[in-house]
Amino acid sequence: MLTDYIAQMIEEMLNQSGGTLELQRNEMANRLGCVPSQISYVISSRFTPERGYVIESRRGGGGCIRIVRKQLGREEYLMHFFCAIGDSIDEAEAVAYLKNLLGNGFISEREFKIAYASVSNASLSAIAPNLRAMVRADLFKQIILSLMSDR
Repeated sequence: MLTDYIAQMIEEMLNQSGGTLELQRNEMANRLGCVPSQISYVISSRFTPERGYVIESRRGGGGCIRIVRKQLGREEYLMHFFCAIGDSIDEAEAVAYLKNLLGNGFISEREFKIAYASVSNASLSAIAPNLRAMVRADLFKQIILSLMSDR
């Protein structure tokens, strides 16, 4: 799939550049034979704060986009996630955060499973659907705080 290829290509470029990359959307689209909006879609959907990235977009000069992979210590990383959660979070976002924590070695597979079970729609089924995202955010923040004081 083209979006997977674009994401893989950007990830490889980030690895080669030490975690910071500036690219021009139009130039990359021309090189790959796609429309610039496909590049934007991949960046906005795959290189998100919950996955550990900061995106800066600059107007003019061909639409330069800067992608930075956050290089944070465990406590800073957890605090970043705590602040990024906000007042509500859906199940998919929570899973993305948890996968990022697991992938970076900040939680174990067991901790991932326990945290996921705690914030899943199945666990929150007794909560009114319109309140689940808020309850999930509160639960997830408590999990993050617990991880911060754990080690």
